[in-house]
Amino acid sequence: MDDLIEFVPIVPSPCVNICRMNRVRGWCEGCGRTLAEIGRWGSTDAADRDAVMAELPGRMKAMAGG
Repeated sequence: MDDLIEFVPIVPSPCVNICRMNRVRGWCEGCGRTLAEIGRWGSTDAADRDAVMAELPGRMKAMAGG
């Protein structure tokens, strides 16, 4: 049975379990990602994830009014 278990790498995520979309900006109010970014997160490559992660602090600041 153990030979049937496939190793699945853990993909780091900015998710903080506050999953609510900001209707004005189209970003999650918890992590700052778009629905498209959230949807592809587990299957995209590290470069794409890194590019999204670089955008998140600015998005969160913008949603906070900064």
